Amino acid sequence: MKIVRYRSGSEDPKYGWLLEDKVGEVQGDVFGEYRRREAKIPLADVTLTAPCEPSKIVCVGRNYVDHARELGNDVPQVPLIFMKPPSSIIANGETIVLPPQSKQVEHEAELVAVIGTRGRDITPEDARKFIFGYTAGNDITARDLQRTDEQWTRAKGFDTFCSFGPWIDTEFDPSDAVVTCRVNGQMRQMASTRDMVFNVGTLIAYVSSIMTLMPGDLLFTGTPAGVGELKSGDVVEVEIEGMGKLSNPVR
Repeated sequence: MKIVRYRSGSEDPKYGWLLEDKVGEVQGDVFGEYRRREAKIPLADVTLTAPCEPSKIVCVGRNYVDHARELGNDVPQVPLIFMKPPSSIIANGETIVLPPQSKQVEHEAELVAVIGTRGRDITPEDARKFIFGYTAGNDITARDLQRTDEQWTRAKGFDTFCSFGPWIDTEFDPSDAVVTCRVNGQMRQMASTRDMVFNVGTLIAYVSSIMTLMPGDLLFTGTPAGVGELKSGDVVEVEIEGMGKLSNPVR
């Protein structure tokens, strides 16, 4: 099932589910007990917003060997994690804004796990029970600031630097899916999720040994090699095989 958040006119966003090109409202708690209304609203008549509202966004660095090497880094022995603020979130179709503080903003296409159940000290074997679904993400990064700062908060945390969506796929299999990124139609990144250094279960176990994961929280699982610069006027597209495409213009 594909879960969306959508807005009709000036109404507040609602959760819904997607069936082909029609949307149905989800009533109740999408992460708990809910009821699906008939999918009869044309997708063209609504605006899709970011498909959930996370309390936190946890990201994983250097989780593909080739990406670590392309930036001259060693592959971590344990997951390398950092966080992005919820204020950096934008949805599919919204604009990535290049900040004046940076001269080198880059795309990072990623598979994103969405937490569905509150959890702490989760084992890798039990991780699937705590996952609501998956979505596509773009961990936009000011690469020049990342190189100069000891911490990555500034480089990763600008407004519009966390794009994800357009929906959450609750039935997606993350074991061997191709992650791609195109800029203006030109391929920049392509790799399979099977190439991750640490798989999703291991990442959830590691992160939950540090902090409690809450429903709606996001786990960006790392980006493959091929990251590259974004310029004003570009359109960047992240696609996860079998799931869907996330597209954002740049200015």
